[in-house]
Amino acid sequence: MASEKKIKTTTKRGKSAEEIFAGFQTLRNEQRLMANKLTEMEMELNEHKIVIDTLKTVDPKKKCYRMIGGILCERTVQEVMPALVSNKEQLTKVIETLNEQLTKKGVEINEYKEKHNIRIRGQDEIPQQDDDSKESKRNAIVVNPIEV
Repeated sequence: MASEKKIKTTTKRGKSAEEIFAGFQTLRNEQRLMANKLTEMEMELNEHKIVIDTLKTVDPKKKCYRMIGGILCERTVQEVMPALVSNKEQLTKVIETLNEQLTKKGVEINEYKEKHNIRIRGQDEIPQQDDDSKESKRNAIVVNPIEV
């Protein structure tokens, strides 16, 4: 049986390739979580828009039901509309903030990739230039892409 040795390579900054990769994975996971939250908020905003558009044509004195903390409450349309509009405005602000954070996270990931010379297999295929680029490619950390 052949014994396998795990070689722990270190960079100039003192971090091992595994630590750099773990940091990169953490950043990607944070970005993925933000994107999922953003999608969830956009779907909720869309639901609010649909309900508001539907209730605009209904008599304000008519009964309607609203779910509040898992409890179904009977209200009138005129009581519910201001809360729906307020929630819609707040969701819009949260979505804008999440979009900004997602953009910043993307920039942070790109800077991290540049700083640690991380290449994603199949994405960052750069034509060979000179001997310096060959040396940097040899020292690069290559990551397999992950399905999003």
